Amino acid sequence: MTDIKTICVQGGYHPENGEPRQIPIVQSTTFKYDTSEQMGKLFSLEETGYFYTRLQNPTNDAVAARIAELEGGAAAMLTSSGQAANFFAVFNIAGAGDHVVASSAIYGGTYNLLAHTMKRMGLECTFVAPNATREELDAAFKPNTKCVFGETIANPALAVLDIQTFAEAAHDHGVPLIVDNTFATPINCRPFEWGADIVTHSTTKYMDGHASCVGGAIVDSGDFDWDAHADKFPGLTTPDETYHGVIYTKQFGQAGAFITKATSQLMRDLGSIQAPQHAYYLNLGLESLALRMKQHCANAQAVAEHLQTHPKVAWVRYCGLPGDENYELAQKYLPNGSCGVISFGVAGGRKGAETFMAHLKMCQIETHVADSRTCVLHPANATHQQMNDEELVACGITPDMIRLSCGIEAAEDIIADIDQALDAVE
Repeated sequence: MTDIKTICVQGGYHPENGEPRQIPIVQSTTFKYDTSEQMGKLFSLEETGYFYTRLQNPTNDAVAARIAELEGGAAAMLTSSGQAANFFAVFNIAGAGDHVVASSAIYGGTYNLLAHTMKRMGLECTFVAPNATREELDAAFKPNTKCVFGETIANPALAVLDIQTFAEAAHDHGVPLIVDNTFATPINCRPFEWGADIVTHSTTKYMDGHASCVGGAIVDSGDFDWDAHADKFPGLTTPDETYHGVIYTKQFGQAGAFITKATSQLMRDLGSIQAPQHAYYLNLGLESLALRMKQHCANAQAVAEHLQTHPKVAWVRYCGLPGDENYELAQKYLPNGSCGVISFGVAGGRKGAETFMAHLKMCQIETHVADSRTCVLHPANATHQQMNDEELVACGITPDMIRLSCGIEAAEDIIADIDQALDAVE
C-alpha cells in the first residue's frame, strides 16, 4: 500500500497531460451530449458518465475516490452531511419491515435516526453495548435483520467499538457491518481491515478540519457477497424496474453494486448531494489530514494526562489513558492514536462546569468538534439543557461533563487556558 500520507495528497485524482493539477470545481448542474441516444444510455445505466449533478459530479467523484483509497475501499460517494451518509448506508439495504442491530454508543442524531425517524418508516432497531459479548450480539439478531451499525469511537461517549466481534457476528448472520469512522478517520483506524463492510463519515469533522463545509461520505469495501445472501438483499440482487430491470450485482459486480444503487436510486429520489464547491474544500482538508490527526491526538493525550492530576477535575474519559475502560480496545484498534476529543468532569458539579466555561479564553464554546481550533461544550447547559440532573445521568451525561475537542494549537496553550479557567472554580 502507498503510505497513507501520500494518499491524502495524491489519491483519487491523476491528471493527464495539460489537465489541472488541483481537482477542478465542476460548478454545473447539467452536462451536454451530442445525441439523445447517448443521454438515454446514461439514464438506463448502460454507460457511465455525468448528466445531472444531483446524482454525480466529477469534482465529487474525484474526492470520493480519494476517501475510498484512504479507507482501502472499492467505491465511495459523497453526501450533503454525515447524517445523510448514515441514512443512505442503512436505507440502501434496509427499509419497512426490516430490522437493524446497532451499538447504543453512537452520536445522538444517529441514535434518533435509527430509533425514531426510521421507526416511523417501518424499520426496527435493537441497540447493544459497543463492547457486547458475542452471545449478547447473537441474541439481538432477528430473521429480518439487514445490517449492523456502530461507530469506531462514539460521539460523545468516546466508547471504542469492538469492530472484529461485531463484524464476525454480522457475517455469521449473513449481513454487513456498517461503521461510522468519523472520529478515528482512516489515519488512525481502517475498519475494513477488521472485517467491516461499509464505512461512513461526517466529513464535516476531521476530514474537512476547518469548519468550512458540511458533508458526508459512504465507502464500500467491495468484500461483502450480496449474491450469497440474495434473499436478504433483493434491492441489489433482483431487477430494479425503475432502471429497466437492471440487477446491480450482475451489472456492477460485488465491488460496485452498493454504491451504484445508492447513487442511482437514493440520490436520484432523495437528493442530499454534496455541493462541488464543498467537495473542493473537503479535498483541501484531506491533503493535511494525516498531519493534523497526529497533532490532534498528541494534544489530547497531553491534555488528558494533565487533567487526570488536576485537583479540580473529578474524572477524565479518554481511551489513550491507561486505566480507561476503553484503553485495551483502543490499543487493539487505535494503537497510533484515537482522536482529539476528551470528556471530563469539573469539581463542583453543574455550577463548577458553568464557572469553568465562563472563564475560558482561547478555547471557544461551540457545538462543533474535530476542528483545527479547540472547541468546548457543556452538554448540560447546551445540547441537553432541557433535562434535569437526574435525566442527564440516565442518558449518560453528567451535569459536570465538559466535552473538549483539542485543536492543533500548541498543547501548552490549550492547557494554560484550561488551568486559568479551572482556577476560577471554587
